[in-house]
Amino acid sequence: TSSNSIQGFIIASEKQLEASKCILLPYVPPTPVPCREIVLASHLKPLDKKDRLGQRRNVLWNPCAAPAEASPAHAELDQLPGTAAEFHRDWRRCLKSGTEKYRFLLELGGEALGRIFQADVGFGLLGEFLTVLAENIHPGDRAAVLQILQSLAGTKRFGLNVALLSQAEKESSQDLFRKLQSCDCQAAGQPGSPASCETGREAHPVDTHLEKEIEEERTVVELMKCYQVS
Repeated sequence: TSSNSIQGFIIASEKQLEASKCILLPYVPPTPVPCREIVLASHLKPLDKKDRLGQRRNVLWNPCAAPAEASPAHAELDQLPGTAAEFHRDWRRCLKSGTEKYRFLLELGGEALGRIFQADVGFGLLGEFLTVLAENIHPGDRAAVLQILQSLAGTKRFGLNVALLSQAEKESSQDLFRKLQSCDCQAAGQPGSPASCETGREAHPVDTHLEKEIEEERTVVELMKCYQVS
């Protein structure tokens, strides 16, 4: 009756399920590795026992990094930067101390800096320059520092960069120009100093030294206006 028909239906369904398990799925061959990948990996060799993990390999992955006992980072630079991007790379990665950055600016010189940043010095960079120069200026570097300041003042958007200086950067700028105005920037043996007048009186007339000093003083006053230093 009805119970027998239900039981028969269940048995038939179980047989059909068992039969479906025996159906073989079609064989799908593995996807072949492209020939290009094989060629690219052809130079690889199996690892030897000595190459296994567990050994420390002292590899200097950062070309700008150097051990503590090595020479200063700026000495490792292959060449001085010629573009703003190259300058930013060296300035951020390879130069760690203010002294290194100061020597780096002087090595580049005002002419090169003016050429590199003729489009724009860049946000924040002008303030860093002023701070580094103020903290590290040495006697005898007055002319070189003035040339750097002149070149930067001739770049585009310079007025905007000066307006965006932080209070600390403005104070560094004032400190820098105070030092440029003082006698501390006159080194012994430099034009205008007593030692140079004694040792080089015959080769360098005093009038020439005075003219150079007057010209530098005039330049300082003009730059103070550009950098909004009172």
